[in-house]
This record gives sequence, C-alpha cells and structure tokens, in this order.
Amino acid sequence: MWGLDPITIAILGIIFIFVMTALGSATVFCFKNVMSNMTKRIFLGFAAGVMTAASIWGLLNPAIAQAESMGITGWIPAAIGFAAGGIFMLLLDMILPHLHIGSDKPEGLRSSTKRSTMLLFAMTLHNVPEGLAVGLAFGAALTNGSALALGSAVGLALGIGIQNLPEGAAVSLPLKEEILSAKKAFLLGSLSGIVEPIFAVVGILLAGALTMAMPWLLAFAAGAMIYVVVEELIPEAQLGSHSNIGTIAVMVGFILMMILDIALG
Repeated sequence: MWGLDPITIAILGIIFIFVMTALGSATVFCFKNVMSNMTKRIFLGFAAGVMTAASIWGLLNPAIAQAESMGITGWIPAAIGFAAGGIFMLLLDMILPHLHIGSDKPEGLRSSTKRSTMLLFAMTLHNVPEGLAVGLAFGAALTNGSALALGSAVGLALGIGIQNLPEGAAVSLPLKEEILSAKKAFLLGSLSGIVEPIFAVVGILLAGALTMAMPWLLAFAAGAMIYVVVEELIPEAQLGSHSNIGTIAVMVGFILMMILDIALG
C-alpha cells in the first residue's frame, strides 16, 4: 500500500491520530474569544458520529466476521466484548478522579489532586478507547497480513484522526477560558491525546499475543467508544437542549467514517 511496508503504515497511522489532537488543541492560539455553543455542538457531534460509525464498521463487523471464521457464533464475542468495554469505561469513570470543564464537582474517588490535573484526567478518559481501537485494527492487520485488514485499519486511523482535530479544539478552547492561559490549554489538550498512541501500542501488542481473542478485543474497544459517545459527546453536543445542528453533525461524522471504512476496507 502506497509503496510502504505495513509496519511503517501502522507507525504513521498511530502518529497521525496524536498529531491531529495536537493540531486541534493549537487552535487556542488562533481564537481570541471562547468557542460558541453552535461550534461546540458541531465539533462534538461530528466526533460522536465518527466514533459510532468506527465502532460498527471498523470494530464490531470485523469482530463478528473473525469470530465466525473461527467457528464461533458471531454475536457472542461481539455482545460480551461490547458489554465489557462499556463496563471498563464505567469503572474508570467511577474510580479516576476527574473534573469536567465548566463543572465544580469532581467525579470519581475523592482526591486532593490539583484542579488542572483532574481536568486533564477527564479529557484523557475518552481518548483511551480511540487509541486502543486503532492499535487493535493495525495489530490484526499485521498479524494476518491481510491487505484488506490493513486498508480498514488505515480508514479507522484516518477517521479517528480527522475527528481528533475538532475534538481537540472543543477541549482546548473551553479549557483556555477555564485556566486563562492559551499555552497551558494547548499543553493539556495535547497531553490528553498522548494516551492514544500509548494505547495503540498496547492494542498492537494484544493483537499479536492474543490472536484467538481478537473478536472479543475488537468488540471491547467498540463498547468503550460507544460508552464515551453516549456518556459524554452526545450530551455535550446537545448542551442540555434539543439541537438540530448537533444531530446533523453526528450524521455527517457517521457518513464520513462509513465511507472511509468501506472505501479503504
């Protein structure tokens, strides 16, 4: 593909998703004013749409197909893995001390952690499943040597990376208002994305070591991503009220990710 070996493509894909988060965070240097509610709805809705489509086409469908190729009823690992991913994110949400932007009430276990650190933890939480999903997709492609699987992994990385751009802005611009420092908002926004390449590497290692568990792992990543979409992105895209523009942004993101996965996979 493109004259590059699969390992190089995987490395570039992992770097891409982090760079796009950093670029999105860098918008704090371009805007003097805070992000409007409409812009926030569009950015977060778009991210929700991309992640939903990625969970279906990039993770659940391959999980079902791989399970059936192993002689396993496809919906069993898909359903169990999906539920496990959601439960995993729920437990992280309950345990990790974190503070959402615009809120004065920390979530998770009681802690004396600094406010800025808890803000960083909140932003980091939803990036964990994205990195894991990309890593598992590339890991599966590297393990079985399938050009089709590699194309699908590239499509997933492109989709996640593209939605990281507005998502990074949607995180860092309100954070600038919260801490009154563009530089610090950019650094925290970028740091929140560093977990994506880290968990992408974890995903690749898991895919290589636990080949037979891949259907379960892919579904796990899908469940974790949908948890983030329903728990955080869609509610924030609606901002407490019905929003046509937020809904349209979800649909646009979904369509884009669907096209990327089908075209490349």
